[in-house]
Amino acid sequence: MIALPSIRLVGVSKIFARVRAIDGVNLEIRDGEYVCVLWPTGSGKTTLLRLIAGLTPPTSGSIELNGKPVTRVRPEDRNAVYVPQQYALFPHMTVRDNVAFGPLARGFTPEESLRRADEMLKLVRLAHRANSFPNELSGGMQQRVAVARGLAGHSSLLLLDEPLGAIDARLRVVLRYEIRKLAKELAVTVIHVTHDQQEAMSIADRIAVLREGSVEQFGRPSEIYTAPESPFLANFVGGANFLEGAVVQQNPDATVIEVAEGFSITAPRSGHLVGDAVVVSFKQERTSILTGASLEENVVPGTLASTSLLGVFLRCSMDFGRAGTIVAKVPLCEALEQRLPDLVGEVVYARASRDGIILFKRPRRPLAIELEAI
Repeated sequence: MIALPSIRLVGVSKIFARVRAIDGVNLEIRDGEYVCVLWPTGSGKTTLLRLIAGLTPPTSGSIELNGKPVTRVRPEDRNAVYVPQQYALFPHMTVRDNVAFGPLARGFTPEESLRRADEMLKLVRLAHRANSFPNELSGGMQQRVAVARGLAGHSSLLLLDEPLGAIDARLRVVLRYEIRKLAKELAVTVIHVTHDQQEAMSIADRIAVLREGSVEQFGRPSEIYTAPESPFLANFVGGANFLEGAVVQQNPDATVIEVAEGFSITAPRSGHLVGDAVVVSFKQERTSILTGASLEENVVPGTLASTSLLGVFLRCSMDFGRAGTIVAKVPLCEALEQRLPDLVGEVVYARASRDGIILFKRPRRPLAIELEAI
């Protein structure tokens, strides 16, 4: 049996008929790392997990575990557990026996396997349903049983395909931290696929963002959030505003961009040249709204089109004419002090701080298409 302290994918591709599900992926995951794969629809995330597990052979490229090529190694010899999105529980077994099956199959004694099962069921808040059968559980409960079974086996590598997707929001938050804590205690390497950005940002050591079968960026959550490498990433992780324009001036400490409606935006000094077509990006939560005109830099007027409550934030959408829409996530207490919900339809002013602005080269395809999470 092969130990799995590290995983390395080199130029891995997978083609189904004419569909390139995985396209030249290069990825290296360290021993004991908790990696989240964040994905928009159809990005190839399940295929990626199946390739690593050995359930699907790659069309090209190589997969290495512990520095050894294992592209042709059988799934059962990879010391990995794949927890699919479809649960795959044994219908004729109780919940306890389902969870105990993993460690039992790996050579643990029946007593130890049942003890591990009881521990894992406590972790996922299902100890009281140990003697139930899968068809007696809700979809969310079945998913928790599948996660418990994956954790019980003491494998070196755990591959989780949206393990918390069918679980209610409050329990999902609790479980994601407990799964990470247990994985760290057991020194297990985890690849956790999710479409929940907050989930990935809060528990991952590093995040790989997949798009159209390729890795768009791989780095620490703080890097993905503060230094995205494309407009798509800036928008997909956390949400951002975008204005298209052209560089009109380079100063020693700033780049000035002219955007639609004749307004200018001042960004930190960049490597762009005067005349370059660029996209100005700034995070929605770093966008503030003023109710009166200001001479500060990066203040632009528009019409407050709508507001909606997002927990402790008020989401304010502002119509900026030909340039489109600017969205600000304003702290709720601040928004209520400004009476923003009462100002819908009136002129307000959006402000972006210079140090929060990122400039991108204008993409070849239209910006609206570039930002789509497909």
